[in-house]
Amino acid sequence: MPRGGAPLVTGVSPKEGPPGTRITIRGENLGHDIKDLIGLNICGVNCLLTAEWKSSSKIIARSGPGKGKGDVIVITKSGGTGSCTVGFKGYFVQIGPLQESAIWIDESQTVNVRRLHAQLPMFSKDDDDPLGISDEGIQIHVQDTEAPVSNETKAYQDSAKYKEEELLDLFPEGSGNLSLENFSAAWYLLENHHSTSFDDLKAGLAYMKRRASHRSEGPIAFVKTNLSSTLDCLESLDAMYQQFRIDDLRGDAVNMYAVLLMQAKSCADGLFQEVLGRKDKADSTRNALSVLQRFKFLFYLPLNIDRNIKRGDYSLVINDYVRARSLFADTQVVVFKRVYADVEERINTFRTMLQTKLLELPTPLEEQKKLIRYLISLGCDGDPAWECLVNQQKWLVGILTKCKDDHIQEEANSLAEGESNIAKSPGALAQGRLRDTNSSVKSTSDQAGWKSGTPQKIVFVEELTSLMLDNIPDFWKLGQAYFSGSLFINTKETSDKHYKVDTSKHSQFKQMVTDLISLFSNLVRAAFLPDSLENIPKETRDPYGKWPCPCSEIPGGWLPSSVRYIRFCVNSLSFLDLPGDSPLILQDLALDIRTNCMFTLLKQAIADVQQLHKKETWTVDTDDESGGTTQLPALFENIVNETIQHLHEVVVQNKTGEPEIFAQRTIQKDATSLCTQLLQAFSPCLHKLAFDPPEISSKKFKKGKKVISPDEPSLPALEDQVPSFDKRLIIILSNCNHTMVRVIPRLVENLNKHGYVEMERALRSDSEENTNISYIPKTDLREGYQVAKDTYEDLDDSLFEAYVEEKSNPIVGAIEQNMYKGGFEWKTCKKPTGVRNYIKEMIMRIIEVHAEVFAVSPVFVTRVTQKVIEAVSEELTRLVQCVTEHGPYSPIQARLELLALQETVNVYLTPHASTCYKDALNELPVLKPEHKKLQEELLNKFKSQMKFQLMCFYGDSILRTSSVA
Repeated sequence: MPRGGAPLVTGVSPKEGPPGTRITIRGENLGHDIKDLIGLNICGVNCLLTAEWKSSSKIIARSGPGKGKGDVIVITKSGGTGSCTVGFKGYFVQIGPLQESAIWIDESQTVNVRRLHAQLPMFSKDDDDPLGISDEGIQIHVQDTEAPVSNETKAYQDSAKYKEEELLDLFPEGSGNLSLENFSAAWYLLENHHSTSFDDLKAGLAYMKRRASHRSEGPIAFVKTNLSSTLDCLESLDAMYQQFRIDDLRGDAVNMYAVLLMQAKSCADGLFQEVLGRKDKADSTRNALSVLQRFKFLFYLPLNIDRNIKRGDYSLVINDYVRARSLFADTQVVVFKRVYADVEERINTFRTMLQTKLLELPTPLEEQKKLIRYLISLGCDGDPAWECLVNQQKWLVGILTKCKDDHIQEEANSLAEGESNIAKSPGALAQGRLRDTNSSVKSTSDQAGWKSGTPQKIVFVEELTSLMLDNIPDFWKLGQAYFSGSLFINTKETSDKHYKVDTSKHSQFKQMVTDLISLFSNLVRAAFLPDSLENIPKETRDPYGKWPCPCSEIPGGWLPSSVRYIRFCVNSLSFLDLPGDSPLILQDLALDIRTNCMFTLLKQAIADVQQLHKKETWTVDTDDESGGTTQLPALFENIVNETIQHLHEVVVQNKTGEPEIFAQRTIQKDATSLCTQLLQAFSPCLHKLAFDPPEISSKKFKKGKKVISPDEPSLPALEDQVPSFDKRLIIILSNCNHTMVRVIPRLVENLNKHGYVEMERALRSDSEENTNISYIPKTDLREGYQVAKDTYEDLDDSLFEAYVEEKSNPIVGAIEQNMYKGGFEWKTCKKPTGVRNYIKEMIMRIIEVHAEVFAVSPVFVTRVTQKVIEAVSEELTRLVQCVTEHGPYSPIQARLELLALQETVNVYLTPHASTCYKDALNELPVLKPEHKKLQEELLNKFKSQMKFQLMCFYGDSILRTSSVA
């Protein structure tokens, strides 16, 4: 009889699991020690060998291959067979041939032959579910725990399952069997989990991921987990071996077993030789197909290379080749070697094609980079990037030189055609050249007739700068990419092929860039500034070309276009941070082109101003308060202002990074000299019009907006001819005064506003303390405004003297003749009856001069009239002083005439004229009182009779105060 109480199992953890599950059993009276425990049944399977007795209330064991629910019964010596209040559920797990297992598996039950032939699902209610979802209550098994599924899943438990025919219709080539190659996951889910909710499926996916992570821990983790079972197996095998040796001392059993096995093998070979032969052939075919399938990438690679090259997928070709090279470059398999040799042959052809394409120019920068990277990836011999740079530099030199040669030839052809036209119609061509020479500065809108009449040098510089801007940035960026290493791919193949940045070529590349910039600069200089190349040896200068047409024959209006092209090109290239002397070469070129354009346009403007006398129409506009002027001062001002504005926009105004054009003293001095010449150029034009005018036709001399009729006595008819000399003098005098007083100051102000040298500095004396002019030499102090002002003042004096002489000589010359007309003698002079006619005629002639000057420029009336009256006064004084003997009435007559003339022109009397009258009166004898009365009566009578004529001297109050310095 047992000495203790019967064992009682009250708890099992876990409550279910496959065979080999580690179970913790808790209860009462489970034995006093390990020897007291004599039995342990789990689901009807004796598991005593795996039991580990811990205490009378705890035993740890592993479940056996029992299926279904069963009790856990503990048997002890002291208590006998026990009972159980809880149970354990065991379920069957299929173990694959490569799957680890810590227990012995009955392999007869691992494969259900019926299911294999019927292609039935491998899992039944007792099978393991890869998602961990059980059919009983649809529970998810995760880490030996159970969790109830959602109510949504339970609601679909009784829904109809899919039939096999329906699944075959949906998946004609699939199967729900996990062990078959055509396994379809969708089939499996529809067959086993068609009513499972989405949340449970997501939980099943998480379960599969966790199981996969556990399996990935490897055999070491499996052994650690099942270390006790492994040691038990080893101990059992060792015990069996030792017992076998004890039982079979002579070894007959081993030999007998070997003979039996050999006989069984021979019998099996005889029975299954044909089958095994077919099996070997099938295996061979299957292996070949497997190899083709496994290495189809290599076998299809030659065809794919040709196809991808034709489609332009170069990256795909290179990726496939690099992959094949890493896998099969060192293969010893004959088939693989043959296919790989075919691949290499195609890649060599492809490599040659890429090299040819890389050397074909022009090519976009990104395309060049791609081609270089392709060649490097393909293991191209040499340095494709550097070869591309050298080839591109040679190509750039060629296209720049060809551009120069083409335009020089085109200009030569144009000149030859022009000479042919001269032979046919020299007059027309000469007129055309004259128009070009006399044309003023053209604005941008005047250059709309592009290409047809454009000088070849302008077309050349446009095309040349376009070539530079299109190619030099890409060339420089490609070089930068080469030396920065961005063109190289850091892989084992490229590093083995010595594709590394060759820093020794950096200085050579800089020289290549500098040579291109120098070539561009010298080509432009040869076209526009050939004198700047005189320091270069002739044999070195020859490649830059010699243009048939001299630079001086390019119309000045076209030069701003060349300056725009050059400046835009230089500014664009300056952002590239070019090496060495390249930036300085470009800056010098731009500065020299700007300077040449400025000097040429100023000279052109000077020439245009000097030809203005040909455009004089002698139409006087008297609307101006300063007096009447023709159109010439306005034309002169327009030419200068247009030139200044045009030069400011194209030349003078600096852009970012450009040097100040007036920073160099030489340029500043020459610009000041040309500006001064431009301001002075109008003076010779006025002088020529006054003293040597060109003939005009079909023009009428106009006064203001009213055409003066030829019948007017003051201004005779001038149709189809130039005005008379005296009329020309007063008109040109008015133009000169207007230019000197108004035009020149405005032009100087405009020059200063646009950044030219402050020309009014020339007015300052050497003793002035002003640091602003300390850099101007003394030789320049007379340049600018003062020089121009002196020029026009000299012209004004010469014109005024000529006009006064022209007007006063006839009046003065007629005084003596008219005074003694009719045999008049002072000695026999009769009693006076009034002022004689020669005085009245003299006054009328003065009035005529007054009217002529007033009609053109009222500001000159006082100045001219005073000079004429001084000449008359001097002549009258001389004649009075020449009288040797007076009669009784001659003093009265002489005084009457002198006083009448003096009071008539009293407004215009100068101190010199007053002195003359005073000297003349002092020469006459003193009058008696009765004679004075007669003199006053006759003088009043004269004023009354000449009242209308005297109004021109007293009627205009403005003239009394107006004067011209």
